[in-house]
Amino acid sequence: MSSRVTFFEVEILDYKTKKQLCFLDKVEPHASINDIRLMFHKFYPQWYPARQSMRLDPKGKALRNEEILQRLPVGTTATLYFKDLGPQIGWTMVFLIEYAGSLFIYLLFYLRMPFVYGLEKKLMSRRLPVVNLACICHSSHYIKRLIETIFVHRFSHGTMPLKSIFKNCFFYWGFAAWLAYYINHPLYTPPSYGQKQINFSLITFLLCEAGNFSIHVELNNLRGNGPKTRRIPYPTKNPFTWLFFFVSCPNYTYEVGAWISFTIMTQCVPVGLFTLVGFIQMTIWARDKHCTYVREFKDYPSLRMPIIPFLL
Repeated sequence: MSSRVTFFEVEILDYKTKKQLCFLDKVEPHASINDIRLMFHKFYPQWYPARQSMRLDPKGKALRNEEILQRLPVGTTATLYFKDLGPQIGWTMVFLIEYAGSLFIYLLFYLRMPFVYGLEKKLMSRRLPVVNLACICHSSHYIKRLIETIFVHRFSHGTMPLKSIFKNCFFYWGFAAWLAYYINHPLYTPPSYGQKQINFSLITFLLCEAGNFSIHVELNNLRGNGPKTRRIPYPTKNPFTWLFFFVSCPNYTYEVGAWISFTIMTQCVPVGLFTLVGFIQMTIWARDKHCTYVREFKDYPSLRMPIIPFLL
């Protein structure tokens, strides 16, 4: 004799007004929040799933797509609260716009368009070798990021609010213009310690870029079963991954190292400020990820710190 399936009824209310938006009848118990979003989308085509936030409490946290209805703390009649997140844009497109813009803006200053500096032609033609090297390093960094965005990265969160891209682009494009203006200025002066300083910083820059790429590839390999799969990352035969012995987010460690190297190479204050702001933001992200690892995995290596070995 087959067991009888108990269907759920799902009432969806506006999180502000508490007005009923729709009532879903005979929802299967193993339906996910994503399934409910798709059902809700049929009633309101203007609210596609990516811009929907479903929660059990009007002021509570948004439910994840993969959460199952019968596992939620609700009865057979569930009440969910809907919030419109506004127009969304995919993370892949966000990164492509941010990185391509930074690359293009820097090259504009490197080419010394007449409207940028407005100096004599004699001065405009003067360009130090370190300026050429800095352009190669900056361009290769963002070309690497574009390649990773297209072929390597997998995003657990598919979209972000469209309005946020203006803030992100202002940060990346603004800093790209600021540091490019000074590095490519005809009156730019080379680093204090000359070629030794440039060579040292170039080597560390290349090592950090290689390390950053290696970590991104390894993190991508860990998500072979899908972008939401989470496992503990461990060092592999690749020496660049050995930083996993000491930190949870070595990709951020290498990223900061690359920008510190670029700061030393160019000896430019705007680059140093960009590095400092980036380090603060990446430290926040690294701490959040570290705490998530510790919370989800009881056997998580205790020696690891978020971003700086033994310190932070």
